[in-house]
Amino acid sequence: MGLLPNATTLVLGGARSGKSAFAERLIEDADLRPVYIATGRAFDGEMKERIRHHQDRRGGAWKTVEAPLELIEALASEAGSDCALLVDCLTLWLTNLMMDDRDIDAESRALVRHLKESEGTVVLVSNEVGMGIVPENRMAREFRDYAVLYRGNFQARVMETKLREFQIPYKISGGQSFFARSEIKDVMAYLRLIINPEDDNAFLR
Repeated sequence: MGLLPNATTLVLGGARSGKSAFAERLIEDADLRPVYIATGRAFDGEMKERIRHHQDRRGGAWKTVEAPLELIEALASEAGSDCALLVDCLTLWLTNLMMDDRDIDAESRALVRHLKESEGTVVLVSNEVGMGIVPENRMAREFRDYAVLYRGNFQARVMETKLREFQIPYKISGGQSFFARSEIKDVMAYLRLIINPEDDNAFLR
């Protein structure tokens, strides 16, 4: 898959699935100046290490812009026909909006309007957050429900409807999930047999 010129591309995947590296390769393979718009905040040592790892992987060719909240402003200020903007990631932007008590509906719709009205090449990275169990606390459930590009919830339907309505091209590409891999199924069956040697389904696996 090549980068769509003068369009918005969505890269969607699970946590630590390689979506950021994939998005970076899309831009690096294009003949455009790369700009990385970072929405993450270094709240702790682990996050600082992740940010450092991403920076080391990108190297010095990339311009980095910090935009934990004012994403639209960053997109507007960095846009140009000679560059490609990588937003990494929308999920962290959503987290920051929630923590800052922003109007998530209004911010999401404003982002869609900006993508429609502006010109240039943009790659959006977002986490797939709807494939796991229902979170036990209210804030985590609200985060899941408001994740703007999760395909199963209301916000995603609004986002995708607007993308289609405004004729913004996007491509959703999927792959085999971790637990669908045959080797993982084998390991899980083995663990089930350790717990319960009478598990016929695990034995037949």
